Amino acid sequence: MGTGELETGADAIAVLEQVLLGGPHRYSRNQVAAAADVPLERAKRLWTAMGFANVGDDPVVFTDSDVMALKLWDSLIDGDLIPGSDETTLARAIAQAFSRLADWQVQLFRGLMDQRGNDVAAGVALVEELIPVVERLQSYVWRRQLTAAIGRALMETGDDLATSEMAVGFADIVGFTSMTRRIGKAELATLLEDFETDAALAVTENRGRIVKTLGDEVLFVAESPADAAEIALRLTDPAREQDGLPPLRIGLAYGSVLHRFGDVFGSVVNLASRLTSVARPGTVLVDRELSTLLQQNDTYSLRSRRPVSVRGYPHLRSWVLRHNDSWQSLNS
Repeated sequence: MGTGELETGADAIAVLEQVLLGGPHRYSRNQVAAAADVPLERAKRLWTAMGFANVGDDPVVFTDSDVMALKLWDSLIDGDLIPGSDETTLARAIAQAFSRLADWQVQLFRGLMDQRGNDVAAGVALVEELIPVVERLQSYVWRRQLTAAIGRALMETGDDLATSEMAVGFADIVGFTSMTRRIGKAELATLLEDFETDAALAVTENRGRIVKTLGDEVLFVAESPADAAEIALRLTDPAREQDGLPPLRIGLAYGSVLHRFGDVFGSVVNLASRLTSVARPGTVLVDRELSTLLQQNDTYSLRSRRPVSVRGYPHLRSWVLRHNDSWQSLNS
């Protein structure tokens, strides 16, 4: 069926599946596992890790690209390129990243479709035109990000490249839950887009890295204590609100962090999250370790707060971070 012959949404879906999956449905899940010479149970674990629906044994919903993908996964294990114990974790990490990307791309596609009057044939033609371009751009961005990540890894000192000393920060939108009740979906989408754009700019300009966004919260890291401080103070600058950006509160902690599949783990991450939860609007709270490191820098002033009790930390100490000139203006 050609693009010009499309009449219904079902027709469009059939053509889109062939465009996106590289061909028609040919296999049941038993057949695709057999064709790839991969045990069915292992294939099912991989599909589950990637978030694919359980389709049962009989439906013919798999394509030649599914066979190829299973063979590629198998080659990674057989060639000892990744440990077998990490296979499903790697599959899950890749799938989660691309799932969010796909959701965003579908929203973009629907907007373009609205501009074209929701014409089915025009929509399919648009996808056929966009896919090769987007695929090349994604490969380019991935290679650039991989180059930067490899560079960071090679600069690490010590034997354990899975851990490093760094600052971890959470930037959280103040009053987000109540805000969602007051504004419409379109306004909320704009607010979140502006928040993420501004956060990305602040982090990258100060040599940090965004690990992930969690709705109304951004998790970022920085190797230098001063860089982490500048990111946090930039994101709590009162001037942001004049540009329509939401007020934030930020928690920062410093120490040994475990890196795993693009994410960060450990007590430092937990501590930064707890500090964020007790920070006042427009303020930055830091832990003892980061406070000690920043006190050596005349650019910053830190004031101790009264200890508070939060989950996992019955006597949590924190310090409010500001630029020196900010304290002077407040006290003048």
